[in-house]
Amino acid sequence: MEITTNGTRIHVAQQGSGEMALVFLHYYGGSSRTWECAASELSERYRIVATDHRGWGESEAPATGYGIAELAADAEGVIQTLALKRYVLVGHSMGGKVAQLIASRQPGGLEGLVLVAPSPPSPALLSDEERVMLTGAYRTRESVEFVIDNILTARSLDAARREQAIDDSLKGAPQAKAAWPNVAMLEDITAEVASIDTPTIVVSGEFDQVDRIETLQAELMPRIPHATMHILPGVGHLSPLEAPSELARIIARFVAGIERR
Repeated sequence: MEITTNGTRIHVAQQGSGEMALVFLHYYGGSSRTWECAASELSERYRIVATDHRGWGESEAPATGYGIAELAADAEGVIQTLALKRYVLVGHSMGGKVAQLIASRQPGGLEGLVLVAPSPPSPALLSDEERVMLTGAYRTRESVEFVIDNILTARSLDAARREQAIDDSLKGAPQAKAAWPNVAMLEDITAEVASIDTPTIVVSGEFDQVDRIETLQAELMPRIPHATMHILPGVGHLSPLEAPSELARIIARFVAGIERR
């Protein structure tokens, strides 16, 4: 379905039903499809809501407005339009930084926060060369394949998931591809993140080269002192594609614990 929020048409994929909703926000280069395998294992019990960030997937790609605040406002508008009364935010990488900002505002109905290989709230320290390289990472099929094989994953993706990841990365609008390394990745939301009071779990891949365990332990965990970390053995940055069943089990246990409380 399509929801117009914050002046932008956002594509939303839904499945399942239940009193509790799980709202999924994808990584830089992904789409709502990134979550399909993990979400399908959760849809028997929970309502699944997965968005395409502006400029990605099937969502509209305005010329501007790709900061963390704008991406958060898009997701908040979807949540409000769907009138979700109880929900858990699940954010991956770039989507994890967006989810942190939303959770820091302590919105009504938010009952939990799952941060999957999240970008930390502090500005990323990249050299000019690294920033240029990241900006061009999704320009061609060959560049996407190189990034998937050498940076994003530690486990090989099956043919279907690999092709999906390539397609999603290539499909992103140029302005969306440029905005993350040059704008949103540099934003500092550390002061806001200190206000997060909802139950929180951080899921990190053992071999994540993008948002490394040690980076999260230094830049994120001290700012959400009640958060717990779970490490996925043998997994890189793309756990929703590399280890969807393992990730789904972690999310299910976390949400079940919230429901028991």
